[in-house]
Amino acid sequence: MDFLFSEQDEQFRQEIRDFVKEEVPPQWYGIGLLWGAWIESDDAWEFMRSVRRKLGAKGWLALTWPEEYGGLGRSHIEQLILSEEMTYLGAPGLDSGAVQRVGPILMAYGTEEQKRHLLPLARGEVSWSQGFSEPNAGSDLASLTTRAVEDGDCFILNGQKIWMTKGDHADWCYLLARTDPSVPKHQGISFFLLDMKSPGITVRPLLNMSGKYGFSEVFFDDVKIPKGNLVGEKNHGWQLANAVLNAERSGVALIANCRRLIDELVKYVNETSDNGNGRGQDVLIRQKLAKLTADTEVARLLSYRVACMQQKGFNPSHEASMARLFGGELSQRVAETGMEILGLYGQIERSSGLAPIYGAIEDWSLTSRARTIAGGTAEIQRTVIALRGLGLPRR
Repeated sequence: MDFLFSEQDEQFRQEIRDFVKEEVPPQWYGIGLLWGAWIESDDAWEFMRSVRRKLGAKGWLALTWPEEYGGLGRSHIEQLILSEEMTYLGAPGLDSGAVQRVGPILMAYGTEEQKRHLLPLARGEVSWSQGFSEPNAGSDLASLTTRAVEDGDCFILNGQKIWMTKGDHADWCYLLARTDPSVPKHQGISFFLLDMKSPGITVRPLLNMSGKYGFSEVFFDDVKIPKGNLVGEKNHGWQLANAVLNAERSGVALIANCRRLIDELVKYVNETSDNGNGRGQDVLIRQKLAKLTADTEVARLLSYRVACMQQKGFNPSHEASMARLFGGELSQRVAETGMEILGLYGQIERSSGLAPIYGAIEDWSLTSRARTIAGGTAEIQRTVIALRGLGLPRR
């Protein structure tokens, strides 16, 4: 079997590299290694938005979408190449959270009025956030308690969401709310679009372990959602939520970050070797880096498998969970090995100016803890693989 990319694919990869070289300054290289770095400052956020608009102008932001919605109708394999290459190069601008999640939902289930959101999204003109998790509904997402009650020509929304990525910068969000508490929990949930400028919304940014504001908690107090913002049928939002989660779990970007960190660690080990007796001569370190390199290639193939299924029109389920589980645990192993190689230097923050590898290991060591939690815990992913992939009984 030929695992190589086509000549056209490789030409596209080079086109992406040329774009990054032209549009992203060299000093951004180190910043791009850090999770959530694009909102360290207002300047970083605005730069990210400017690159996003340039991607949108080229049709790359929504690469696989039909041209009528601002895309180019290109393949899922090319979308994978774009995500992998941009991430590996540390370039900002991609909007996988909205483009790959809410976009396909609107194309499949949205009304013509709702589909008007697609062009601004594809052009990079608006930012979206996801309102799924709640303080007591994370892994068991169907236990959510945020309520949306019909009232005339709208729904009245009350409740709280947490871990909303870019919630403090979002123009819109797509969220789940309970619309019928009398039926089994998976059956009484609906999927909504919400203008984040609506009265009654309070956003509180959350500071994470690495000192960055990547997420927010959001409170809804009698917020009005027009009925026209209900996506699909009322009480049938769980199917849409699963489609969104499968897209979230299948990305190759996490693996591209792991590859780049491994390459940086190899470079560091080689540069710091002293007369042939440095870390590069440590057999254990060499074996760990070699194993991480091999594992990263396995993770890439799992992500490629998901893209190939999407290209053929299939909806990956347990395959996406396999990619997410393996990638999440791999990212933690990369962090642990990086801290072992750098020792106490691995604890130095980027802002000190003394941190090796731009302080990425310190940051990655902290943020990688969430890789087996966010988007469904490792236990949830294994349950999906067991039930949907292996057909094992629930009890």
